[in-house]
Amino acid sequence: MEVNIWFWVGFLAFVLTMLALDLGVFHREAHEVKPREAAAWVTVWVSLALVFAGGLWWYAGREVALTFLTGYVIEESLSVDNIFVMVMIFQYFNVPAKYQHRVLFWGILGALVMRGIFIGLGALLIARFHWILYVFGAMLVITGIRMAFKHDEEFDGEKNPVVRWTRKFFPVTHRYDGHRFFTVENGVRVATPLFLVLVLVEFTDLMFAVDSIPAIFAVTTDPFLVFTSNIFAILGLRSMYFLLAAVVHRFHLLKYGLAVILTFVGTKMLLIDVVKVPILVSLGVIVGVLAASVIASLLWPTAEEDLAPEPGDPDERTGSIFGKLPTDI
Repeated sequence: MEVNIWFWVGFLAFVLTMLALDLGVFHREAHEVKPREAAAWVTVWVSLALVFAGGLWWYAGREVALTFLTGYVIEESLSVDNIFVMVMIFQYFNVPAKYQHRVLFWGILGALVMRGIFIGLGALLIARFHWILYVFGAMLVITGIRMAFKHDEEFDGEKNPVVRWTRKFFPVTHRYDGHRFFTVENGVRVATPLFLVLVLVEFTDLMFAVDSIPAIFAVTTDPFLVFTSNIFAILGLRSMYFLLAAVVHRFHLLKYGLAVILTFVGTKMLLIDVVKVPILVSLGVIVGVLAASVIASLLWPTAEEDLAPEPGDPDERTGSIFGKLPTDI
């Protein structure tokens, strides 16, 4: 796809404008994002992505638009796995609901920068070394297989290396100070637990980017399509979190669907010089596997889900809807 510099400038201006409206207008006052508000924002972001795809169809044709949509669906589906981790982090640190949006806003702002750097490096490597595609493909296949056999683990902040590393460089208080990331305690400037959570969210996205960006390069090596599909998925991640956080545990078979998707796109990348898979077939496989894993999760819930308390009910052991908050952060 032929893209001049003004395409990039226009898209970045659009992203910055939407972020400014988000934080400066719609979320100027800290508040808990309810499912209805989250659903409205999810609809907005998905609609904007579809409008963008329509513009690509008009400007560059059907193939380019479908390529963008395929990359967008891959990123959006992999971001659901990211939500699992975010839920555990917020629960562990007992982050007040009205401050979670602020953490995700700044976390995703950092993710936009990191993704841009990763995509630029990836595109440069592919342009100079064609064989790097085989490395990316092998990484995705290995990751897919590991995901299928990986056991779910509880998040333990006391043992987490990112938390330990952050504490070495920043003194951290055990109390929150509203929505602030830093506060003053006994005359000393210290980080709040909200800053720890922000660092963890950034690191989590960095780890997921290692899988998701090579997955998009399996669909297209066009930097503009890779970047825009990534950014649209990330922009909608916050709203998706607030919409799915209370029910995401019900999608217990989703990880197997994501494992299949990663293995599929990895295999496609490994065979890129042998077999050309039509983009419409790729999109159909990805959407079909994703839908099947979600539907199967709802049809065959786990025994724990049948016995689990409804969202908002107190935890039986702690009396908190979030579980136990560590006293020494």
